[in-house]
Amino acid sequence: MNEPTQPEPAVAPTVAAPASGRIARWAGALLALAVIGWFFGGFAAYGPARAHSALGVLQSAWNAETDYEHGILFPFIIAGLLIYRWREIRAAAGKGSNVGLVPVVFGALLFLAAYRVIQWRVAVVALPFVAWGSVWFLWGRRVAWLTAFPLFFLWLSIPLPNFQQATVPLQIIATFLAHKGAGLCGVETYVQGTAIYSMHENWEPLSISEGCSGIRSLMALIMISAAWAYVARVSLWKKVLLFLAAFPVAIIGNALRLVSIFVIAEHGDAEWARSTWHDWSGLLLFYPFSLLLLLGFHALLEGGLPWGRGARRAVRRVVVAPPGS
Repeated sequence: MNEPTQPEPAVAPTVAAPASGRIARWAGALLALAVIGWFFGGFAAYGPARAHSALGVLQSAWNAETDYEHGILFPFIIAGLLIYRWREIRAAAGKGSNVGLVPVVFGALLFLAAYRVIQWRVAVVALPFVAWGSVWFLWGRRVAWLTAFPLFFLWLSIPLPNFQQATVPLQIIATFLAHKGAGLCGVETYVQGTAIYSMHENWEPLSISEGCSGIRSLMALIMISAAWAYVARVSLWKKVLLFLAAFPVAIIGNALRLVSIFVIAEHGDAEWARSTWHDWSGLLLFYPFSLLLLLGFHALLEGGLPWGRGARRAVRRVVVAPPGS
């Protein structure tokens, strides 16, 4: 008599499909990167004789004339912000969504409009939409939201046309604060327009020009404060305050730099103060002082120094058991 046959064990499903899906997404990412690189970095349609790409004109616009010399730092900061969130991005990667095609199409239309009217700024504005939509299409909504800020951070690198006109109010503020600050330090001065004179003619008049208005330092500090607010572990409204703090901090820091020039000119070498120290005081005084102010404001918002947050959390999580338990 034959024994009853046992049913064969079910074969476990293979994982070839998910692996092939990942390969397809990465292949799509490389294709999207190549297309974006060509149209925004290789397609010459802007600038003199339409001989430059949109990103090429942007890179050339990062100069002293536009007060955007700090622009060269943007690619590195964007890469750093993406690396900072890389673990979260990898964990959030999932199935793509066709919704991502909406910003891709919108960015493509902006690029066509930019080509039509020969406006490279509009083309650069379109770039984050195309990149962000591609991420959404390939890896889903969660990854798209995690990469939104680093990608759209590029907008802060676009020099605004006729932005130098905004220096006039800053020149007036800088002149007033420098005059008052010098007086507090015992340097007697008087003001004519945006020029500050020594009351005792100990040094030649110093004019608060567009460069001394603080606009260049303000734009660089806006870049720093925006990235700082993004990585800060605080609520959204505190992030907004931390970003907006760049404006008063830049004004105060620039006033301190100008006061230092007048003090050195009054009590030291006036020529060295108006040349060497004028050129180097931004790097040696303004930025360290401004970053310390931002750190202090961040600590005030967070209730302590940022790097002490982990220790404070550990203390809060300690549970004391009642006696006899």
